[in-house]
Amino acid sequence: MTTHSHALIAFSLPAALLASCANAETGNNAAAEAAFATATIGEFDEPWAIRFAPGTETLFITEKAGTLKVMDTKTGTIGIVEGVPEVDYGGQGGLGDVAFLPGEASQPLDGRIIYLTWAEAGDNDTRGAAAGRGVLVCPAITDCRIKEFAVIWRQDEKVTGRGHYSHRITFDPNGRHMYIASGERQKMLPAQDLSNNLGTIVRLKLDGAPAKENPFEARGGTSAQIFSYGHRNILGMAWDASGRLWEVEHGPAGGDELNLVKRAANYGWPLVSDGDHYNGDKIPANATRPDLTQPVINWTPVIAPSDMLIYSGKMFGPWKGEALITGLSTQAIIRVSFDGETARETARYPFARRLRSLTEGPDGAVWVAEDGKSARLLKLTPQ
Repeated sequence: MTTHSHALIAFSLPAALLASCANAETGNNAAAEAAFATATIGEFDEPWAIRFAPGTETLFITEKAGTLKVMDTKTGTIGIVEGVPEVDYGGQGGLGDVAFLPGEASQPLDGRIIYLTWAEAGDNDTRGAAAGRGVLVCPAITDCRIKEFAVIWRQDEKVTGRGHYSHRITFDPNGRHMYIASGERQKMLPAQDLSNNLGTIVRLKLDGAPAKENPFEARGGTSAQIFSYGHRNILGMAWDASGRLWEVEHGPAGGDELNLVKRAANYGWPLVSDGDHYNGDKIPANATRPDLTQPVINWTPVIAPSDMLIYSGKMFGPWKGEALITGLSTQAIIRVSFDGETARETARYPFARRLRSLTEGPDGAVWVAEDGKSARLLKLTPQ
């Protein structure tokens, strides 16, 4: 099922934000009541990912230029984590995602495994996404470092340009496998070539080796990593309560997509899209190729997705099991409801600025990071 979503459902925000939202995309529906209360918790420089270490109130924030910060959200104390890899900063590149093993939620923070992704420089003005892991040494929030850090995965072809790294990380519900989104780096056709891992989602063991029984395992080499392909620029991945993996990715000029990730599926880029090339050249629509996997939702105009979670808490009870997607050009949180393997957009909550990342707190509050310089960290609670 493909749903074309154009309508915008507006909800009011606290007065401090409402005036500055006047120019955001809010549609024609008047707000009936506030969706949530918003508190500003801190300010960061180009945050890219915010994630709580499972089972804690400790929040980790990556800043694109190469700094990893950690915050005790009970006290507001912020520290800098040493031992982060050198990043290739520029364009869409820099320090990317941060992730922790869900199975370590009951262990002390000090001694946990920490995963990072980043843009890594190559030869001759090339670069590509990389992922690594190490051991977090954190006896105090102001005294944290990573030891034994090592690269465990790379985009296997470094190319020119500074776009479409994707490099989001997620772990499957049983905690045995790691999935990494690998963008097609604005090179398009590699997303259809199984000899490389650009434009794919890779499924790996926790040490970065290809997982067993991947669909193209018999081909060997890089192909053995690949779980799905034909992707453009994935910036959000999340699991639903039934163990299904969903991803949200940027289309070109139009055609942003929500996809249900399936083994060996080809999502069509750049052969098809419900958007056009930026120069106006037409691309065959998804519907012209029923042999390829169709998006569950596609958005034109685009939502410019930057991150996604599927809500599991109790604080926002009606949202449980629904997706929340942060938007860049839309300056909004987009809410999506699921019905098995179908989905539909149900609400948009406008903000004053582009939104970069979001995460669910241990008490069910939703934390959001704005995009860019002097970006606020916001905590959302029911109004």
